[in-house]
Amino acid sequence: MSKIKVLGILGSPRRGGNSEILLDLCLGSAQKNGAETEKFVLNSMKFVPCQECAEITKDGMCKIKDDMQKIYPALEQADAVVVASPVFFGSLSAQTKMMIDRFQCQWLGLYFYKTYKIVKRKSGVFLCVAGTDRKDFFDNSKAIIKNFFATAGASYKHELFCSLTDEKGAVNNHADCLKRAEEIGMLIAGGKT
Repeated sequence: MSKIKVLGILGSPRRGGNSEILLDLCLGSAQKNGAETEKFVLNSMKFVPCQECAEITKDGMCKIKDDMQKIYPALEQADAVVVASPVFFGSLSAQTKMMIDRFQCQWLGLYFYKTYKIVKRKSGVFLCVAGTDRKDFFDNSKAIIKNFFATAGASYKHELFCSLTDEKGAVNNHADCLKRAEEIGMLIAGGKT
């Protein structure tokens, strides 16, 4: 039996911050429970925003050759995808949104041209931190992630919203969030959704 493949995507520009702490706990727990994990740190990757190209291939594939070409196949082959992002100005970080926008060609291939097919269904997990406790900020971020997951062939299965975590490492004072991140990792590694 092959291992469950879990893909982690860090959308925070801050290394070792609250988003990454939760993501690493989740991925670490998944690995401890037998999963194979891979992690992309968007802020260290070289890619441009969607260029809304006038001429596209219509097959669901983005023609821009940059580091996004590493994410597409990894996501396609994953059994679960975990996206971790802080809330910036009531929404996702720019890095996270920039990556999501680069799935526009896949969205067109899936829903408009009907030329792209999802290879493998997967579980979707969203980990989100915010310096505030405004529920509407989490709701806005969640709505964007749900649209991304629908395009990526992922079912929105687990979420973790941890508020009042502005300072770097502040999430370490939220034992409930740390515990939940590990629980989610265990669940997706066991294939339990």
